[in-house]
Amino acid sequence: MRTRIALIAVVVIHLAIMAAHGAAHAQANVPLGPIGNAFVLIVIGIGPVAGLAWSFVRLREGSLIVAATMAASLVFGAVNHFVIPGPDHVAHVAAAAQVPFGVTAALLFVSELAGVAVGWVSAGRASAFDRRSWP
Repeated sequence: MRTRIALIAVVVIHLAIMAAHGAAHAQANVPLGPIGNAFVLIVIGIGPVAGLAWSFVRLREGSLIVAATMAASLVFGAVNHFVIPGPDHVAHVAAAAQVPFGVTAALLFVSELAGVAVGWVSAGRASAFDRRSWP
């Protein structure tokens, strides 16, 4: 039961931070291209929610979806916010928006790392019933 609560909490917290980071993107006037927007919507936004929803049907598989989408989100955010120089890098954002942008980018990193860990642990603790092969 605690792992399910942790899974719910990590997804909800991630979505809240994602919304705050989206607002920081708007404040900093840092738009994403069509592919970036699609990735953010599908993988970073919908993916963890879909995994959480699926975890109520199949805990192990839903938890693995959460872990996988959070891992992809973690890589996307780390590369774009902290590695590749460009408009989405925390050091290149306009000074007025740098603090909220940088803080929310760092919080996203932490929430996605937590999502990977919680999803992985939850999948590992799934009951034998949940480990059956797919029908």
